[in-house]
Amino acid sequence: MQTEGRYRAVRVENAGMKTIRFTTITAIIVACALTAAPSASTIAQETAAAEDHAMRFDKSGMLLPWTGYRDAIAREMAWYQHCPEHGATASGRLVGYPRFVTTTFMMGNYSPIARRPSTIPAMQNGMGIISYLKYWNYTGRKDSRFVQTAGKMADYLIKECLTPNTGAYPLFPRSTGTAGQIPMPADCGSQRDHPYEIQPDKGAIAAYALIKLWQQTKREDCFEIARHTAEVLKAQMRSGDATHSPWPFRADFRTGAARGDISSNMSFVLRLFDALIDAGRVEFKNPRQKLWQWIMEYQIPSANAKGELWTQFFEDHEEPDNRNSWAPLNLARYLLEGREKLEPQWLEHSKTLVEFTARSFTSVRGGVPVCGEQDYDREPWSGALSTYGAVLALYARAAHSPAHAAAARQALNFAEYAIHEDGCPGDTAIRPTRGGWQEDAHTDVIHNFVDALTAFPEWANSRDNRLPKSVQ
Repeated sequence: MQTEGRYRAVRVENAGMKTIRFTTITAIIVACALTAAPSASTIAQETAAAEDHAMRFDKSGMLLPWTGYRDAIAREMAWYQHCPEHGATASGRLVGYPRFVTTTFMMGNYSPIARRPSTIPAMQNGMGIISYLKYWNYTGRKDSRFVQTAGKMADYLIKECLTPNTGAYPLFPRSTGTAGQIPMPADCGSQRDHPYEIQPDKGAIAAYALIKLWQQTKREDCFEIARHTAEVLKAQMRSGDATHSPWPFRADFRTGAARGDISSNMSFVLRLFDALIDAGRVEFKNPRQKLWQWIMEYQIPSANAKGELWTQFFEDHEEPDNRNSWAPLNLARYLLEGREKLEPQWLEHSKTLVEFTARSFTSVRGGVPVCGEQDYDREPWSGALSTYGAVLALYARAAHSPAHAAAARQALNFAEYAIHEDGCPGDTAIRPTRGGWQEDAHTDVIHNFVDALTAFPEWANSRDNRLPKSVQ
């Protein structure tokens, strides 16, 4: 993509159209609405949704959902309840974890993808706990299996995925590992982590998820690991500035040696500190305030420039200039949930973050405006795309914005096409796969649909694109 001033191009690749460049959500949606529905050949070239339901468009060229969101995610949650357990460890110990908890790359028959043994335990299971708790609450807490599955993810994180109790980051959740290594050895780092490295922000994701489970179940082991993780983060916090975040992207857990000046995902550290402060742990007020000052003084303003402080998030990348969509969107979600309690200009800052994401990572695939993951991987993986759709929905509801509601609907409709009739998801609607990255296929997707349904309950069963009354 070419850069025009401080705005990255949004590329539209519909058949018969010239390449068009946009800078706002409104421009993207208006252009798509004025475009005829893409031809079958264009859809086939640019997408490959689940083979058991082809993409459908309305007369205005907007993508329709293949079923109501509530039905789609119910099918998916049911499919995962049939996932077999991991089985015995090398030592013969039976652990009882569902395979999608211990395995990041899993096929549509629940089998591990042998050629891809690496795992991302903190992110995958942290977001999984959040997804399962949100779904359990959304469905009225009627099926205890969902909170039980969340508990198994917590067990896996606490019992199998912590660093040794030594060094700069003791008993800290691992960002990466290898499937089948239970418990994880000290040198289990994989993907782009070095063997002894952790990612501080991923530890915060896991710890925040554990404290959310503690709030629901009062499991004291969850609270203690969350508190301990926060204590470690507090001890390792450094002064942030225009070129450094308060924690590095990666660190050697033994020595604390940093690698990567910027870690873009700070919202889950905030969430962790907030939850502990609410639980009476006032010792986290000062580090929380320092982090907030850095975000307000440096990180959010960078979204109005080139986005230098939104680099480095994903475990399988290490490029220092690799901006991503996930971190700014999740900070926007944090602001949209907390509103005036957090910051008087919460809506303005949320818009800044949403529009930065739109101009930096969106494109049109098969006639649908979608959001990519990062500068070095522009594909609309379902984790990133559903995050985009959910946060747009929350923003649309707060700002009473029809354009953002329409953009959210299109993004989520596209993500929904990755879910097959039997509930098995793929990790993107671009390919007709069953399974794949379990974070992109499942654990970082469900909570996004729940958030969107909380913003617009009308989408639960709707199969058209009528705007909710609240934003008309």
